[in-house]
Amino acid sequence: MTTGTEPTERLRRWRLVLGGEQADGTGCALSGRDAGMDGALAALYGKGDRPQTGRERAAGLGASAPSVARWLGDIRTYFPSSVVQIMQRDAIDRLGLSALLLEPEMLEAVEADVHLVGTLLSLNKAMPETTKETARAVVRKVVDDLEKRLATRTRATLTGALDRSARVTRPRHHDIDWNRTIAVNLKHYLPEHRTVVPERLIGYGRAARSVKKEVILCIDQSGSMAASVVYASVFGAVLASMRSISTRLVVFDTAVVDLTDQLDDPVDVLFGTQLGGGTDINRALAHCQAHLTRPAETVVVLISDLYEGGIRDEMLKRVAAMKASGVQFVTLLALSDEGAPAYDREHAAALAALGAPAFACTPDLFPEVMAAALEKRLLPIPETA
Repeated sequence: MTTGTEPTERLRRWRLVLGGEQADGTGCALSGRDAGMDGALAALYGKGDRPQTGRERAAGLGASAPSVARWLGDIRTYFPSSVVQIMQRDAIDRLGLSALLLEPEMLEAVEADVHLVGTLLSLNKAMPETTKETARAVVRKVVDDLEKRLATRTRATLTGALDRSARVTRPRHHDIDWNRTIAVNLKHYLPEHRTVVPERLIGYGRAARSVKKEVILCIDQSGSMAASVVYASVFGAVLASMRSISTRLVVFDTAVVDLTDQLDDPVDVLFGTQLGGGTDINRALAHCQAHLTRPAETVVVLISDLYEGGIRDEMLKRVAAMKASGVQFVTLLALSDEGAPAYDREHAAALAALGAPAFACTPDLFPEVMAAALEKRLLPIPETA
């Protein structure tokens, strides 16, 4: 059974979608809050998708910071945070508003998310000193939120993986893994005594008391990898906080920068990157290869869309050499919530042939991928990869 309000609500929604042009065919007039929502949408999407230049490019927002700031306030009033973030992204892409983000007042008005951080990092070199403090505060908020979301689970997952990889069969009393010990000794159950005789003890090694594994994060900082750089920097800081893992973080374009000494603060890491430019994966892997001290206990994570501007054959030879020495090599096309970007499929296939399949990884899956790599078992590759 339908009510009389349902057709009206349907027309209202179509009117907001279609934008009220003469041909929208709804015949629906908007007022109050709906009119405000329509105005905010029209300011961004009213000019359609055709290329725009000069003053027309600013569409309904105008080119001034005050008008954009008012619009940002409006959309935060009318739409939920997830929609606001999408509209901000579209405004930056469609209307060329990046330059306005160099103004502190504008940064204070935006809804901070991973994509905004990526945009700010790409503008870092052009950012005036008066804006940098505000920009760092925006980046700090996003990073802190990500750490709260990801750190606890990552540490717990990797600690378990390190313990399992370090199990011993003659453990000290306080190192005994009682669950596994009981499971393997159930055949020695004595009914008359109602107890299990543990003929074989299984225990954990002391992974937490010394460095057991080494991890090298090698991150492509080309413009398309912005979200991956943000997430990888946060994960790098989390890994660096674990005493049982020695973590190195390397970012690259055509040059290679080692940011390991800044891993205690992922915000410093992010402002040490320079999004954009070319790509030389071979040079970056050469740097990683030169810092291998215990290959059999090392995981190298290459995060890149694999568009190599360096020497392709040398890149593949380096991966093959590292794997032959015992390195666990993981290739991630992206570390973000958006899935795989455009990537070089030929290089991905070549890496897969070497036993290093390339796939996109969400931040929520990353701890499981790292745990599998640390334990030297099959990686949990998503079915869509």
